[in-house]
Amino acid sequence: MKNILISNDDGVLAPGIFATKCALEEFSNVTIVAPQENNSGVGRMLSLFKPLNLKEYTLEDGFKAYGVSGSPADSVNVGINYVLDKKPDLVVTGINTGVNIGKCEITTSGTVCAALEAVCHGVPAIACSLFIDPDSFIQDNDGQWRMEVDFEFAKEVLSALTKRVLKKGMPDGIDLLNLNIPAKPLSDEIKVTKLAERMLRPNVISKDKMSEFGVNVDNLDNLEE
Repeated sequence: MKNILISNDDGVLAPGIFATKCALEEFSNVTIVAPQENNSGVGRMLSLFKPLNLKEYTLEDGFKAYGVSGSPADSVNVGINYVLDKKPDLVVTGINTGVNIGKCEITTSGTVCAALEAVCHGVPAIACSLFIDPDSFIQDNDGQWRMEVDFEFAKEVLSALTKRVLKKGMPDGIDLLNLNIPAKPLSDEIKVTKLAERMLRPNVISKDKMSEFGVNVDNLDNLEE
C-alpha cells in the first residue's frame, strides 16, 4: 500500500483529522503528524529559532499520532524529514472545519500552507476543507456553544479523490489540490473552479466592545486596553 502523511491546522486531536485517518486507512498506510494545538490562520509559518517538541498522542480508536509544538508547516516538515523513514507518496491535510476558497485568505490557511510545505519537499498534496453550516453550532442549556460537524460525506469525497491520485497521479502540471466540500451537497461531482476574491471581511474589535459580539471577556483582564 502507498504511504500517506496526514496533517492539519486544527490540532492533532481535532475531529477532522480523525475523520481523514478513517477515510484513508482502508487503502493506505497513514501516519499523523500535526500541531499539538489549534494553529488556524498561521499560514506557512516555520519555527526557525526555537526547538520543537514531538509528543505521541492516542486517538479515540487507539491509533497513535504525533503532535508537534509548532505550526502545520513544521508538522509536515517533521513528518517528512524525521518521523517517516522515507518520503510519503502523498500528504493530505485536513479535514479542516471551514472552507479555504478566497484569494485573500488562502495564504493564511494552515491547512493549505501545510500542503504547500509538502510540495516544497517534493511530495504531492491534497488540502481538504469542509464548509461549516450554521446549523452545526449548538448552544447548550448553560449558554455554552459547541460545534457538531458531520464529516461522512467529506470522507467519501476525500477517499475517492485520494484513491484516484494514488492510482493515476496528479493532473499534468499540478502538485497541490485544494479540495473544498459543501455542507449540504447537491451531488458528489467534483468541479475544477477558481478561487473567490474574498471569504471574510477583517475587523478589529476593542476589548470594551467584545461583549456586544457574544465574547466572554472575564478571562481577558490581562489584555492591554
